[in-house]
Amino acid sequence: MKTHHDLDVWKKSIDLVTKVYSLTKSFPKEELYGITNQIRRAIVSVPSNIAEGAARNTPKEFNNFLSIALGSLSEVETQLIISKNLKYINQENLDLHLNDLIVIRKMIIGLKKSLKL
Repeated sequence: MKTHHDLDVWKKSIDLVTKVYSLTKSFPKEELYGITNQIRRAIVSVPSNIAEGAARNTPKEFNNFLSIALGSLSEVETQLIISKNLKYINQENLDLHLNDLIVIRKMIIGLKKSLKL
């Protein structure tokens, strides 16, 4: 591996950041510093942790950052479900984004398994 730019999971997670930002544009303005901010921070954390981990010197450190990225994915999943319950998004949007999360989660888990710890 050369850099995080070579990782498909990083590329997919960057795409998901863009999708989530677009989705949250329609959230109520009073949520700007609430769930909108929280979900955006959590989703940005996914590719950020993949990139930081890939730049580390050891597979053990990379594995740790991938675990943090998985935690952020779970956080986003929870926030999307809450957003649906609050009627900020519909079931179709929830399902679409949850499917992306599942794909990225599986890719991260596969990457973690491939690391020689």
